[in-house]
Amino acid sequence: MHWAHRVRDRFPDGQLYVNLRGFGPTDSAMTVAEAVRGFLDAFQVPAHRIPATLEAQTALYRSLLADRRMLILLDNARDAEQVRPLLPGSPGCLVVLTSRNELTSLVVAEQAQPLPLDLLDRDEARELLSSRVGAERVAAEPEAVEEVITVCAGLPLALAIVAARAATHPRFGLEALAGELRDARGSLDAFEGGDATTDVRAVFSWSYHTLGADAARLFRLLGVHPGPDIAAPAAASLVGIPVPQARRLLIQLTRAHLITERAPGQYGFHDLLRAYAMELTQAYDAREERRTALHRMLDHYLHTAVAAGRAFTPHREPITVEPVRPGVSVGEFAGHGQALLWFIVTYPALMAALQEAAEAGFETHTWQLAWSLTEFLDQRGHWHDQRTVHRIALGSAHRIRDLAGQAHSCYALGLADLRMGRYDRARGHLVRALNLYGETGNAVGQALAHGALNLASEREGRHDEGLHHALRALKLYRAAGHRSGEAYALNNVGWAYAMLGDFQQTLVHCEKALTMLRQAGDRRGESAAWDSLGYAHQHVGDHQQAISCYRHAVDLRRGRGERVREAESLHRLGSAQLAAGDRAGARRSWQRALTRFDSLGHPDAHRVRDGLTGLGGADG
Repeated sequence: MHWAHRVRDRFPDGQLYVNLRGFGPTDSAMTVAEAVRGFLDAFQVPAHRIPATLEAQTALYRSLLADRRMLILLDNARDAEQVRPLLPGSPGCLVVLTSRNELTSLVVAEQAQPLPLDLLDRDEARELLSSRVGAERVAAEPEAVEEVITVCAGLPLALAIVAARAATHPRFGLEALAGELRDARGSLDAFEGGDATTDVRAVFSWSYHTLGADAARLFRLLGVHPGPDIAAPAAASLVGIPVPQARRLLIQLTRAHLITERAPGQYGFHDLLRAYAMELTQAYDAREERRTALHRMLDHYLHTAVAAGRAFTPHREPITVEPVRPGVSVGEFAGHGQALLWFIVTYPALMAALQEAAEAGFETHTWQLAWSLTEFLDQRGHWHDQRTVHRIALGSAHRIRDLAGQAHSCYALGLADLRMGRYDRARGHLVRALNLYGETGNAVGQALAHGALNLASEREGRHDEGLHHALRALKLYRAAGHRSGEAYALNNVGWAYAMLGDFQQTLVHCEKALTMLRQAGDRRGESAAWDSLGYAHQHVGDHQQAISCYRHAVDLRRGRGERVREAESLHRLGSAQLAAGDRAGARRSWQRALTRFDSLGHPDAHRVRDGLTGLGGADG
């Protein structure tokens, strides 16, 4: 309406306005007949000239608009059928239509131009508060203002309600109002504006009550989902329906603006709508139904993460998970790329699901979800998250006295500390994991722990000890008949020999590992073998061969999105290039390595920076 007033001079023949009451406290949407009759009255058509039938009235209305330049504002429409008869039949007029629903059919059939209105960003929200309560009050308490903006989630109505409370109580500090919102603990009670049109809960209800039963149930149960976003398979599992049906319901919720499609196939809602959904599900869905929905959702995430893990790191020894409950959808992955993309998109939801599983007492789901995330978090450099999830997982495994879960969690904690350069802590976790794997008779787990202890020893300069752990891992893998593990262990043995200066043994073991890994199609392991061979060739003086090997490793690791290992190979590539006299190439490789190490908080960043300083090309 504000915009319409600003442009009214462009429409010299006048303006028409109607509130179609599509959404409101009475749930009595205006009929087309009422709207048309109101417009005919606005044109001052005498009663005796108004036809008896709606079809004839609509034709008269359109004829009155012909050859005129008018602005028509159709406000608060319920659906396209309520609007379509009110559209002019000839050009010259402009119709502005507002609705809580998307009314996509008008875009398709009537060439309407959609203008979605999103939530306010932080600057816009601050501007709204300043205009309502005064710029001085907003500037005086910036921290309280930021908290108010966060809790209001960018929703103009919520901000307006808080601003109105501040304006009517000018002696109240904004910190006190922010405290009220904190005390509400996510409830909508803090956003009651005095009547239905200024009550956030009531306004949300107008959209909710237009939903069919299935869409309403899905919206309510979305309050059970803890993650920031949800995809159709997870939503389908939440309510126990097929994925195509879930997609249709999600589209209905999107068109009703109760959720938003934030990225293709990824749906979410702001915190106030989440609070409303939680209120509804607690009011209308039995506790057992909510817990069953949570169980199905956790089954979906766990089994899909395990399937993604098989494609992401096929060599990894699997764990046994319980069968899924009826109604659960499980994703499938054609290869590493699909699995990596799924992990990248879904890992915030997986982290939230793991936390929810622990709080709700789903202890096995908790540690197994953490296990399923280990390789992704490690390879992408999310080590702080890895420590967080495995501390939670270790607690869950302890509570149910699950030694296997404890062993896996200790191993992953040790690996995360190792990556972050906390070698004493890493060693403690890894030794504990080794002992737990021994108690459970898991030889492959013991080999994994020995492999990580090999790396820890190498990092601490304890190279004889590192070789011992590498050889122990190789023996365990061979005894278990684990060919993939044997190949990795051969490469680790070769690397341990390199640390001791025996590069001929490195070449022997790593070439054997490379052959086995290439035969198995294990490109992750192949990249590690190329990297080790590059190191050996460099140290026997064959710099060009070293450069070739390192480039193989870099290309494979970049293609798999292994940011940490790619940076490590880039670092060593730069050293080989420098030894070969290619200072410019070394600088390029080290600069790329430094960029990755800095973004990961990797402890090797200072070594690369020192090397660049020596070349006269340090960044930062």
